[in-house]
Amino acid sequence: MLVSGIKSRPRYCGLAPDPFAKHHLIACAGEGALAVEELFGRAPDGFRAQATILFAAGASTAARHSGRLQALGAQSIHLTPTVPTLLVRLNALLVGATMGTRLYVAGTEGFIGQVMQLALGHGMDHQSISTEHRGSLARRVQCIHCKGIVEDVTTQVVACAHCGIPLQVRDHYSRRLAAFMAVSVDAEAPGEVPPVQEIYR
Repeated sequence: MLVSGIKSRPRYCGLAPDPFAKHHLIACAGEGALAVEELFGRAPDGFRAQATILFAAGASTAARHSGRLQALGAQSIHLTPTVPTLLVRLNALLVGATMGTRLYVAGTEGFIGQVMQLALGHGMDHQSISTEHRGSLARRVQCIHCKGIVEDVTTQVVACAHCGIPLQVRDHYSRRLAAFMAVSVDAEAPGEVPPVQEIYR
């Protein structure tokens, strides 16, 4: 369950088919594939013929979900090995997207944030995007000191992968960066780093 009460964090209200859309772009990663299966189960007639699925499988979920997504009968499906590859493919589709296109996004918070960032950069309206969180609570974090991004952070303290500074992961979420902010944990008392605890599983 996502932490509530963080005002900067977006709300993920679940995937809901838009019966008036002319085309449906569906981006999912990992366990987000389950949300897509449920979306198709609720979709009206004609939805499948207008749907394009992009799935970043990853090694652990590829076999489990790929076949089931292909069986949904979407107009087209693109299976990609990684999220960056999916984003490249999605970018190309968004370049050619027309009015009436709806975007559905399901996966971890970091994945949703990156897809949203890309879609909003193409001028897509928030109301044209449906999101659902599925999978790990791991955070995508930006070090405020070097501006580097650290992916899949599950602990409240993490060493920046770029500059090495020990960071305290904050609850402030930047929609622009699709990441949580992290600051030096020992700025006031150098060398005093609290025990690392895994809290974002």
